[in-house]
Amino acid sequence: MKRIGLLSDTHAYWDDKYLKYFEDCDEIWHAGDIGSYEVARRLADFRPLRAVYGNCDGGDLRRIYTERLRFACEGADVLMTHIGGYPGRYAPEVRRQLLERPPKLFISGHSHILKVQYDATLGLLHINPGAAGLQGWHKVRTLVRFCIDEGEFKDLQVVEIPR
Repeated sequence: MKRIGLLSDTHAYWDDKYLKYFEDCDEIWHAGDIGSYEVARRLADFRPLRAVYGNCDGGDLRRIYTERLRFACEGADVLMTHIGGYPGRYAPEVRRQLLERPPKLFISGHSHILKVQYDATLGLLHINPGAAGLQGWHKVRTLVRFCIDEGEFKDLQVVEIPR
């Protein structure tokens, strides 16, 4: 079993609360718009980091991270990208990949809107952790924690951090 800490859209903003809320996590996943190498480094120094770059990330982060990341974790096929849309309204750049070979877990960021939704048509769980940084219109910063155990998702928690 692995405990995952998931965030997105930090936009170069660092908060020591990330470490507090991810203390019990085995890995940290960042769904793009990291904003600075420093934020990525601090997360990676704390726990193993899997990340994708977002539309606001510059060349330094694009040289380290990819636009999409597909991997297996504890028996679950995971696809993570920054701009992904939602069940029924997937982004054109990822729609074909989702339809041809749906993962068990699809993660995206970009919208700054926290959403956890099951797509019964494709048989996948979609998570958008919202935005953990300050840039944007969102009123509450959010993080997500969950466990993956033998391909099943358990103990999902939403962490809300006031701006």
